[in-house]
Amino acid sequence: MITITDITNWLKTTFGTIDAAQVNEWITFNPKEPILFNTAFFLGLFLLFYPIYILTTKAKTRVYRHIYVFAFSLFFYYKSSGIYFCLLLFSGLVDYTLAKFLYEETKEGYRKFFLILSIIFNLSFLGYFKYSNFLIDNYNQLFEGQIHFIDVILPVGISFYTFQSMSYIIDIYRRELEPTKNMLDYMFFVSFFPQLVAGPIVRASEFIPQIYSKIQLSRADFDSAIFLIIGGLIKKTVISDYISLNFVDRVFDAPKSYTAFENLIASYGYTIQIYCDFSGYSDMAIGIALLMGFKLSLNFRTPYQSASITEFWRRWHISLSTWLRDYLYISVGGNRRGSFGGFLFPSLFFAGLIAWATWYYPVSPIPLVIAIASLLVFCLTFLLAKDKKRTMFTNVNLMTTMLLGGFWHGASLKFIIWGALHGIALAVNKLFSDYFPSSKDKKITFWKAITTAISVLVTFHFVVFCWIFFRAKDFSVALDMIASIGELQFNWEQWAIVISGYENVFIMIAIGYALHFVPAKITQGLKTIFDRLPMLFKALILALTFWLVAAMASSELVPFIYFQF
Repeated sequence: MITITDITNWLKTTFGTIDAAQVNEWITFNPKEPILFNTAFFLGLFLLFYPIYILTTKAKTRVYRHIYVFAFSLFFYYKSSGIYFCLLLFSGLVDYTLAKFLYEETKEGYRKFFLILSIIFNLSFLGYFKYSNFLIDNYNQLFEGQIHFIDVILPVGISFYTFQSMSYIIDIYRRELEPTKNMLDYMFFVSFFPQLVAGPIVRASEFIPQIYSKIQLSRADFDSAIFLIIGGLIKKTVISDYISLNFVDRVFDAPKSYTAFENLIASYGYTIQIYCDFSGYSDMAIGIALLMGFKLSLNFRTPYQSASITEFWRRWHISLSTWLRDYLYISVGGNRRGSFGGFLFPSLFFAGLIAWATWYYPVSPIPLVIAIASLLVFCLTFLLAKDKKRTMFTNVNLMTTMLLGGFWHGASLKFIIWGALHGIALAVNKLFSDYFPSSKDKKITFWKAITTAISVLVTFHFVVFCWIFFRAKDFSVALDMIASIGELQFNWEQWAIVISGYENVFIMIAIGYALHFVPAKITQGLKTIFDRLPMLFKALILALTFWLVAAMASSELVPFIYFQF
């Protein structure tokens, strides 16, 4: 039987001695320890928050619920980014006001003015915090300038809530959405803490109607929420963090210090690490929101099972890919027309790439060959197409979307290259589909199974290759790693030594991929079994998960990868 003494001892073990200094630490921002879903602090905080939240949902008015959640969300963001919670408030005030003016305006010219003003406002904030030093660095290198870098810290999640705010005013401009009834409701939407700092990017049109609906948490929703939280905790803390700290980070920090085989395994390791990290966070965010009665859209759908790069982007970071499609790709013309913006960014990219490769030619001719070949391949994707004009518009606009999508992830050449690789691959895939369309016959034949398996394998390894640029410290480190992998030779004795030296890491990588590639029917079967368990057993499984997370946790805090974006 559990006694008061047992509970007191657990609290002391988990949270330490509770005194004034400890309380001050809890309520004060510490940049070295941002609040994370997989920490004991958040668990304790949520256990305090949740019962009161349930009480607010019983009130006749939703005002109490919105004030309570908004205040908690601000504290949550303060514990993530410190004083930058003021930026969230200021940004929300401006966006809400501009959206209100836009909605009430009848003249199209003024409506467009308020829209452009809001977009400039949001992108200016994002540009200052995220891209200022990138622009300064490039200016100094190109023109031998002496401009000093700006001492600025990137607010956690600014890219996510900026896109969220932009979707709100764009939908109002398109007359697809009515504004919230008051500013509190809008701030509830923008600051909703489960998805505030790392997504999923919530659409105003999907979320705002829910805040005016009665909160209903069914038994099925509760079971799904707990199942998602358990899975997210395991993916993030047990698999991703362990792989990262014990192998992947070491190799990517100094690829020349490791063998070709270790570099190859590190690239496979990072591929499953980033999936488990990001999808794990998304699962926890969706689960926590579901416990509060809000349904967020699925953000990942086993992306490495994709048979094409197009399918990959329908399964990976779905909230971002659909946002880019609806608000960027379609805005620059989509598959219907060309535009100045659509042609501008691919032109700048290929011109800049060839110019840099020409400058680098005395050192090595390889970059120039790759640059010209990349441009040639991209041009051939529409020159060889059946409908050349329409395909050119589509591919150019796709390239623009992926270049800006890469730049959204970070102010670095490596992210632009990552986006460009995916843009070119999407164009190639479209050309291939033009001549070899997928069969609509759902019947699985031996030949179809073989071709699908090959397609999945090729797509997977292309994605792995691109992740090298995404993860590497800079572009040169990525090239060092690729060069090392290119020297790979079959040497079973050397491989066996590496495997035995990192035995637990290899086991975790294998478990990560096994969980990812397990058939959906098995996952659904496990979910069905979990749903049928008595509540006590579910609580024990959740407690066991938290114990496992605590046991696997390292002394070094590992933030979610997408916190930096």
